[in-house]
Amino acid sequence: MRIKEFIDDKWRQLKTTQIIVLFFVLVILIGTLLLALPISSRDGDSAGLFSALFTATSATCVAGFSLKDIWTQWSPFGQFVILILIEIGGLGFMSTVIFFILLANRRISMRQRMAMAQGLGIEVGGVVRLGFWVIKNSLIIQGIGAVLLTIGFLPHYGFQRSVYLGITTSISAFCNCGLEFMGFSEPGIGFTNHITEPLIILPMVFLIIYGGLGFIVLEQIYTKRSFTKLSVYAKIVLVASAVLIIVGWVFYLALEWENPYTFGPMTIPQKILAAFFQSVNTRTAGFAGINQASMRELSKALTCVLMMIGGAASSTSGGIKIATFGVLVLYSLARLQGRRTITVYNRKISNEQVLDAVAITWLMIVLSFAGGLFISIDSRIGIGPAVFSTISAMATCGLSIADTASLHMPSQILLIILMFFGRVGVLSIGLSFMIADPAEERIQRAETKMIIG
Repeated sequence: MRIKEFIDDKWRQLKTTQIIVLFFVLVILIGTLLLALPISSRDGDSAGLFSALFTATSATCVAGFSLKDIWTQWSPFGQFVILILIEIGGLGFMSTVIFFILLANRRISMRQRMAMAQGLGIEVGGVVRLGFWVIKNSLIIQGIGAVLLTIGFLPHYGFQRSVYLGITTSISAFCNCGLEFMGFSEPGIGFTNHITEPLIILPMVFLIIYGGLGFIVLEQIYTKRSFTKLSVYAKIVLVASAVLIIVGWVFYLALEWENPYTFGPMTIPQKILAAFFQSVNTRTAGFAGINQASMRELSKALTCVLMMIGGAASSTSGGIKIATFGVLVLYSLARLQGRRTITVYNRKISNEQVLDAVAITWLMIVLSFAGGLFISIDSRIGIGPAVFSTISAMATCGLSIADTASLHMPSQILLIILMFFGRVGVLSIGLSFMIADPAEERIQRAETKMIIG
């Protein structure tokens, strides 16, 4: 009885963010143990704990990195485990938040719960309803995507494999994961053979965008059905998403138009489609559409920026999030105009939210470049490919211009840590911002002046 009381007491003392981290750690560990079983490997031999850990982390964090080809290495059972981990990781944000709002009465005060709900753009009483809506809507959209993709794959692979690819690709695309199950045709080929096929690419683009908009925005679109009635947050997400897609689309077209290793051999319609996919895919989905290593240097730099931005909060994507990027842009414009307050759609954005945006962006940048320096030294590769990989890991994207399997083990361990932080750490930091109690900062000190610029 004392042991039970001790465990209950320790459980109550845990902070909500700590419980969320433990939840994801537990999911990854269970996934690792399942993938390490001989039944999970196609050849009947265990893939080993490290390979299983790397794959489980990548799937749960919807990062899309893989040391081995999914189809070649993993049996049907192993692939099923990976798909379940992707679903848990993709829907993890809202599922976790909803779970702890409902069950963490002793750990979250009413004020914090209200702040949490306000930060998510919902009423406290509407949390359960939203949770059921998220699950139902996600399954319906993934089902529609699976049907459309099956039709697109049919001319190439026959009915059985087309259905298999339709389901796996739909789940991976909706969850913005980027893990591919195409290895039966050629290991590691990804979607490079289908980058110019609208019946495959357009459903994938739809699923990636849909999953990346975030469940809060999607729920508002379904219920309000008018742009003017949407919240300021939803408006910023939609406008910024459209701008980023168009800007990336145009720049990729211009930069890669004559590149013989990417868009060069394609027809004009094929170039337009491939650039569109690259622009959408880059922000955390991470499917292999074109050879990232063969892109021009400016295209690689653009890819790093788009990966870092990512998708919307409460979505299946990673990155610093679109709203965070939007706040930084609006703040910079306001300061250039000599204004101290940020207004958008007749609403004011608080200085606290600006500081939150700066903090999380700065942390992501520092960790990405520090990690890139470590990988460059440890695995003896160029700093460019190394930083590209760390940004991709932090943004849970999975695109790479270096061979992940050839990196030294310390570098691979670092990628595991960065993938975990990019998905779970950023989530926990975001929730910490939401439920922080300003009253705790009771000590006020005199201000000082700094020379900036």
